[in-house]
Amino acid sequence: MVVTPTNHHLKFMETDSGQGSGMTVPSGGTEWFGHPRGLSTLFFTEMWERFSYYGMRALLVLFMTAPLAIDNPGFGFADGQATAIYGLYTFFVYVLSLPGGWVADNLWGGRKSVFVGGCIIAAGHFTMAAPLVGLPDKPTFFLGLILVVLGTGLLKPNVSAIVGDLYPEGGARRDAGFSIFYMGINIGAILGPLLCGIVGEGYNWHMGFSLAGIGMLLGLIQYKVGVRHLEGAGELVTDEPMEAVRAREKKFYGVAAGFAAVVILFGFLMSNGTIGLSLEQLAGSLGVVVVLITMLYFGYIILAGGHTSLEKKRLGVIFWLFILAALFWSGFEQAGSSLNLFARDLTNRNMFGTVVPASTLQLINPLFIVIFAPLFGSMWIWLAKRKQNPSIPVKFGLGLLGLAAGFFVLSWGAANASPDNPLSPSWLIVTYFLHTCGELCLSPVGLSSMTKLAPRSRVSQMMGIWFVAAALGNLFAGLMAGMIEDLPPAELFTFVAMLVGGGGVIALLASPFVKKLMGDVE
Repeated sequence: MVVTPTNHHLKFMETDSGQGSGMTVPSGGTEWFGHPRGLSTLFFTEMWERFSYYGMRALLVLFMTAPLAIDNPGFGFADGQATAIYGLYTFFVYVLSLPGGWVADNLWGGRKSVFVGGCIIAAGHFTMAAPLVGLPDKPTFFLGLILVVLGTGLLKPNVSAIVGDLYPEGGARRDAGFSIFYMGINIGAILGPLLCGIVGEGYNWHMGFSLAGIGMLLGLIQYKVGVRHLEGAGELVTDEPMEAVRAREKKFYGVAAGFAAVVILFGFLMSNGTIGLSLEQLAGSLGVVVVLITMLYFGYIILAGGHTSLEKKRLGVIFWLFILAALFWSGFEQAGSSLNLFARDLTNRNMFGTVVPASTLQLINPLFIVIFAPLFGSMWIWLAKRKQNPSIPVKFGLGLLGLAAGFFVLSWGAANASPDNPLSPSWLIVTYFLHTCGELCLSPVGLSSMTKLAPRSRVSQMMGIWFVAAALGNLFAGLMAGMIEDLPPAELFTFVAMLVGGGGVIALLASPFVKKLMGDVE
């Protein structure tokens, strides 16, 4: 899960993305636990948005793979098809944060972007629940996913940016404000899988999707009620006349409509067989294209971007961290796919005389984040005072090794598991604990490292690169999870552990060289 940027999930990936109005906000007025009153508005907005996002995400693969001929039927999709859809969905959630930030900076401001995004998210969840009133299931399901993606792209990067706007003075008070904000993220990530899992998996999938929508509606209501406490934060700030802004807005609508038409046409041609691509092939091709574009982008700005020698070296370090981050998320983000399927099929979920929904186990990671994030933060400070705080590349390596250790544990347990002899939930709990330790090593320093290493003229672009790394990792996570269709879980988890662990070892071996390239940035 993403706490301090992260996690992801995300959570850490949800820090100030560099988007914002840049407006100076008065610090006077009523306060909330010693912080600007507007922080409470954003805290609960993000808490309910994460409730809806992680609640629905926990159900997604389980619903798509649920058989047709049962009391609570799903689509009966194969595991590979379902996890490919999951990977594409989470990929676009992160990628659309980039245009979502642009819309806030250039057209609407963060405040309006957050509200409109939340409305689209709620509409998406209720669209997914539309079969409850007799509408067709598959068209409403996929339309709902598209709406959630669009809405999240508008809301996610901008709500964090408005938090930053509440603290124009910066400093430790701003850091403390973000810490409180992250707590809201993880509270939502705990409650979403718990409640939506009980309702959706235990009674009716579409009721679970509807509950996610209700959560988003609650967030929107309190956002509207409390928006006055934001004072000037999140408003559009521009030196241009409003006529120019409106003209640009019209052009944006035209481009967006054209892009939507192309996507709809492409989807239609795929569905009727005119374009002979499976979802798995589409996801794989998309991943390759994104990797190639990113490589070309870095090659161009390093060779022809007009940067100093030191800046070029640091851009090379950012590219290296981009690769490591994408690798990390490709394993970590299998929580909603392969680990979710493992929890359903090979985990003994009988507790206190009742069967706990598999989706409910998704709350373990954010619960661990809430418990251990302060401890890790204190540990880094303690080590720094003794001049033994690990460098950024070392922390990335440790994060990958923690993730690999979790998959090794689960592969060991899975080797002896079967539907008739399921594992204790403690195996998944230990796995998620190790994954959380890995996340706390890598994710909190991710966005921070982008701001430290990027040339001043490219800070926002490097923030975007972090989102692209997360998007790419989510896409590959879905593809790797689909291998569970052909591989026994033990073999799949061993493969992921070896891949991620190998990356971690290479990261540690390369860390002295990488640290030299960074200069004195730390």
